[in-house]
Amino acid sequence: MSVPDYMQCAEDHQTVLVVVQPVGIVPEDQFFKIYKRIASVSQVSIRDSQRLLYIRYRHHYLPENNEWGDFQTHRKVVGLIAVTTCGSSKEWPQTSERFHGQKEVYGSTLYDSRLLVFGLQGEIAEQQRTDVAFYLNFDECPDVEKRVEDFVESIFIVLESKRLDRATDKSGDKIPLLCVPFEKKDFVGLDTDSRHYKKRCQGRMRKHVGDLCLQAGMLQDALVHYHMAVELLRGVNDFLWLGAALEGLCSASVIFHYPGGTAGKTAGRKPNISQPADAGKRHRPGAQEVLIDPGALTSNGISADTSTEIGRAKNCLSPEDIIEKYKEAISYYGKYKNAGVIELEACVKAVRVLAIQKRAMEASEFLQNAVYINLGQLSEEEKIQRYSILSELYDLIGFHRKSAFFKRVAAMQCVAPTIPEPGWRACYKLLLETLPGYSLSLDPKDFNKGTHRGWAAVQMRLLHELVYASRRMGNPGLSVRHLSFLLQTMLDFLSDQEKKEVTQSLENYTSKCPGGMEVITLPDGLKLPPAWTTCDRLLLSLCFMSTIAAQPNPDIYHYDKIVFFFFLGLFYLNFFKLMCWCAYLFLDFQWVQGDVCEVQLMVYNPMPYELRVENMGLLTSGVEFESLPAALSLPAESGLYPVTLVGVPRTAGNITVNGYHTSVFGVTSDCLLESLPGVKTGGCLVEVIPSLPRLQLSTSLPRSAHTPQPMSKEELSSTVSVQLFNGETQQLTITLENIGTEDIETLELTSKTVTTKEKVFGEFLSWELEEALSHLPLKPGQSVTLTVNIKVKLDFSGQENLLQDLNDDGISVTGLPISSPLRQVLKPRAETKPVSSESGKAEYNHIKTLEAVLNFKYSGGAGKVEGYYRDLSLGVHVDVEPSVFFTRVSTLPATSTRQCHLLLDIFNSTEHELTVNAKNNQDLVLHASECQR
Repeated sequence: MSVPDYMQCAEDHQTVLVVVQPVGIVPEDQFFKIYKRIASVSQVSIRDSQRLLYIRYRHHYLPENNEWGDFQTHRKVVGLIAVTTCGSSKEWPQTSERFHGQKEVYGSTLYDSRLLVFGLQGEIAEQQRTDVAFYLNFDECPDVEKRVEDFVESIFIVLESKRLDRATDKSGDKIPLLCVPFEKKDFVGLDTDSRHYKKRCQGRMRKHVGDLCLQAGMLQDALVHYHMAVELLRGVNDFLWLGAALEGLCSASVIFHYPGGTAGKTAGRKPNISQPADAGKRHRPGAQEVLIDPGALTSNGISADTSTEIGRAKNCLSPEDIIEKYKEAISYYGKYKNAGVIELEACVKAVRVLAIQKRAMEASEFLQNAVYINLGQLSEEEKIQRYSILSELYDLIGFHRKSAFFKRVAAMQCVAPTIPEPGWRACYKLLLETLPGYSLSLDPKDFNKGTHRGWAAVQMRLLHELVYASRRMGNPGLSVRHLSFLLQTMLDFLSDQEKKEVTQSLENYTSKCPGGMEVITLPDGLKLPPAWTTCDRLLLSLCFMSTIAAQPNPDIYHYDKIVFFFFLGLFYLNFFKLMCWCAYLFLDFQWVQGDVCEVQLMVYNPMPYELRVENMGLLTSGVEFESLPAALSLPAESGLYPVTLVGVPRTAGNITVNGYHTSVFGVTSDCLLESLPGVKTGGCLVEVIPSLPRLQLSTSLPRSAHTPQPMSKEELSSTVSVQLFNGETQQLTITLENIGTEDIETLELTSKTVTTKEKVFGEFLSWELEEALSHLPLKPGQSVTLTVNIKVKLDFSGQENLLQDLNDDGISVTGLPISSPLRQVLKPRAETKPVSSESGKAEYNHIKTLEAVLNFKYSGGAGKVEGYYRDLSLGVHVDVEPSVFFTRVSTLPATSTRQCHLLLDIFNSTEHELTVNAKNNQDLVLHASECQR
């Protein structure tokens, strides 16, 4: 026997073997349809008896295995059911001849046979025959199961007669010597009259009768015969048959302890009447089995003597003894080179028993022994089957990684160099089945749940093999998906060189088959999700902003933004996490229909080479949105790198920013906020209001970096600055251009002085808006000019430090302490220091500052109808220097007692020549730093 049956289990010793085969030309699907119905009759309750007969069906069975039927009767083909088609009566003789030829293959062991004929009509089909059944077609055969039951009962009659015949044979001289095929030549010329030979014959026959009793449903009798056979065979050192007797004893005990069976396929077996249905519940490992059912024994033709029954019940092995006897039997099988298949099957049976007993370590010892059993020259298909079964058995006992190892060996065997046509599809399928054993899932979401599980080196090797197998299958899309998955989930374990090699391979594959976001469904139904749907490596600082914000009237304008930190894409930075507990995060500002809106990100490239990112854009839902893709090149191992993604909402309403899409190494991927670890939001909700016009502002004065406090740079479109002397007036020309697509219908201008500590005389900022309003509505592309007067009048009096400065410079200061000149004006003249020097600015601080904000509020188009407007603010920064001081005030008597002359000493604190105009139109010219009366 060269081909093992890896599906064997201990309870198979209780079954009779029936072969179901097609004869002639039978459609395969129709044959297996009938075969399935026949195989459903797996146990039959025998009439006028409390016994069950169990049947094991096979549609293919090697005749050479049938030669081992005397060694173990469950290997003997005792029934044959042939299925054939016959179209006319002319074909019937040939069909009948084929059937008889099929019976001759197993003729030496057959108890009975049946022929099921489909399609024949007429006189022949109307004949009543027990061994042949005629049906019109494969669909109209309602009594197939009933005929199979009758057939099984006929097998039982023959089985029972053989059991009784062998069991009642008391003549030791006439007992034949049962042999296995390879023993027959060894017994040629042997002394058949010796005591040793007779004991050998008796022991083997006892074992054979035990097999027949077990098949006939007489469990207790089988136990007795097995024990007697063990004693007889042990005395003559007949090790091969001693092992078979021990295995039969183990099988009978397993059937007694576990009536539900040790294999999943027999989980629904009905317990025999001679064995209590709750035997498996009552017996625990280590307990001595002394359970009997006296009522059932008499129906089997066994004496009802209770003492005898108790003795027989004690013959059942305990769960621990079952395993010990299996070990002993396997050791005896190991002595014979030709019994390798028997040894291997015994190991498999023992493992299934140990799996039920939850003794995984002992089961692994049996499997390890099975690995080294030499079965001679096996075909590649048999090797694949052997490794696959080993994998399933290791999985059965919970050794998942070991199971994955043998499954992978089976996969590699599918594409062995000796196979003319390697089975890459079978290899790929088996490799997929190894993934759970190596703690590897092809769903990226499973890698976001915590620390890495499994051996990364083995997992990477397996992923590379999947890539290669899918390429050899002619499916580059699968190769791209697996490489993308490897790069995303195993990046931390790849060396710099490996990163480079993997990305180069990925680019080569994507040049032929670009990677996408679709779910790949394999032929067996397994679905491969996109590899970068839930990316976890790119740190993003996500900032939403509008180029020009809009506010509903009459709320005051304010700017707002939201920042997220999370991981994404083919990039890396350590653990940042945002905990947002709402379904959607609503942002408290608006985007405007038709305007360019921005989302800002910060990315980091951990790769040891430059990374090219293409087609990067926003993923949105809600209103129509035109995303404008961006492309960037990140330097090797770069720091945080800003990226701004822009787009234009085309309609008004609510828009949800769900994430963004990108293309790296030719693989297009979508990243959704809701699928990121630590982000508890389904998206960011932004309101898009109807379209509004847009103004662009330009001024005649230079721009300034000053920002009026407490304003922020985001609240101002620009700031201008100017330096004036106290009392000076400056004109600011502002040009407003409509750069939008809507007409400007309303325009308002207000100002606010943000410096409050200085007292300002008169109007600081003044303008005439009527001229500008006359140009409304302002069409797109048109502009209007507005003049704003800046006039500064501040009070520099009351500063005692200035008066002290004048006294120090030799100028008499008496009278009213109105004001005094700056030291920086006088001192440079004596020390030849320029007024504009940086040191002078740092030393003197008598310049005063005025700051104000001009706010333009305008609206138009559909947004105006809804009550929305835009704000455009211009900051004005003015530095004010003192100009003229009165250093002395005195009086002289006049001609009238009611009048006097007022004498003023005027000092020019500037570096410029000044003209002072009096009421009497007398002009007084003062040179720089000059004082006159």
